[in-house]
Amino acid sequence: MHAYPDTQLLIDGEWRASKSGRTLPVVNPATAKVIGHVAWADTDDLDQALDAAVRGFGIWRATSAHERARLMRRAAEILRSRADEIATWMTLEQGKPLEQSRLETLAGADIIDWFAGEAQRTYGQIIPGRAPDVIQMTLKLPVGPVAAFTPWNFPINQVVRKLSAALAAGCSIIVKAAEETPASPAALINAFVDAGIPRGVVNLVYGVPADISGYLIPHPAIRKISFTGSTPVGKTLAALAGLHMKRATMELGGHAPVIVAEDADVDEAARVMVAAKFRNAGQICVAPTRFLVHDSVADHFTERFAEGARAIRVGDGLDSGVGMGPLANERRIPALEALINDATTRNAKLVTGGRRIGNEGWFFEPTVLADVPTDARIMNEEPFGPVAIINRFDTLDAAIEEANRLPYGLAAFGFTRSSATATRLGNEVVAGMMSINHYGLALPEVPFGGTRDSGYGTEGGSEALEAYLDTRLVTRKG
Repeated sequence: MHAYPDTQLLIDGEWRASKSGRTLPVVNPATAKVIGHVAWADTDDLDQALDAAVRGFGIWRATSAHERARLMRRAAEILRSRADEIATWMTLEQGKPLEQSRLETLAGADIIDWFAGEAQRTYGQIIPGRAPDVIQMTLKLPVGPVAAFTPWNFPINQVVRKLSAALAAGCSIIVKAAEETPASPAALINAFVDAGIPRGVVNLVYGVPADISGYLIPHPAIRKISFTGSTPVGKTLAALAGLHMKRATMELGGHAPVIVAEDADVDEAARVMVAAKFRNAGQICVAPTRFLVHDSVADHFTERFAEGARAIRVGDGLDSGVGMGPLANERRIPALEALINDATTRNAKLVTGGRRIGNEGWFFEPTVLADVPTDARIMNEEPFGPVAIINRFDTLDAAIEEANRLPYGLAAFGFTRSSATATRLGNEVVAGMMSINHYGLALPEVPFGGTRDSGYGTEGGSEALEAYLDTRLVTRKG
């Protein structure tokens, strides 16, 4: 067992306590007991982090893309070498099963490696001139210091995308990570420190989220914002960024539909979606939630999906054989209970689950609801937990209409053997990401982002660096 550490701030290359000495407790969601503390940054700490980021940007923007990539790859190797220790800390603070924590850590290293390659591909253009002695070119230049705000559900994954894109582009960064899960993102960033990243290029703070975002976003030193979190908070921060003409990437909430057509491989669809739905206890912005199943196969799909849900072993993520850990926050239990109660009072069928498990820790049963009316709260509010909704449809038009009914547009899924149906799903379902007949999201090389109330911009794929780069035209005669 790797002892859980207290977590400090990283400012200008030094790990240290906050100036005030204040801390916040870190709680293990499997036991509801305090396991450590995290430093609480206030204005003095933020000012020092801002000054460091400005100095760091001056150094890092002048560092060659080749050298940036070399240091990033070194950090990825260090992260891989520490995966077991970091995974233990992540499970202790977040709750997910140990193997999921380990895979998240290793996937983080892959993301760093991929963006390191992109650092060497920030190409400009030569544009043909209208006269033989005129040269017109575009340069891709780093936008400046970045402020990144990340949630608790994927403590490494959510940080590493923003961090890697910023560093690949030549930007410095201040990461405001989640207070509930501080040790694993600190370990990620420590890999960069140990890899030799210059002082001030990467900074890490924790504290009161509204206070930190309200101070960093308007500050003139910050030129780019990246936020992952709820839609209401994201809209507030996007408005603040717009007020100060700051570029912003917003990856917000979702309510992902899954369309299972009458010609789908129903058993395979149920198997793939059970794993996707209940991974991380359903606390995933792209988790499949609203299952829209053709009436001819709905009973069979519901039976298979419920069987898969019941087979999941729920428990402490450190225990062998556990498939789903606790919810990360105590507040999620009454929130889920209220959504389920609202649905069942509207004549929805509770197929399985629906209750808290035990009275120690924040465990909840994998839950399946069926025949849920569209006016139920859970059909309109993201549950962000281990609850799946299975409803029937009779025509593909009706399924697509329901999939697009909500203002969200993050992820969507479809299962069909028909090329024509797959084409319609890809073209007509409004989502930033559509995965058909498998779970194919969140790879380093593919875009990750949404539309409408699910945000804008992408944090994966070759497009991800664009948000961290300015395009400059240089035109010269003679």
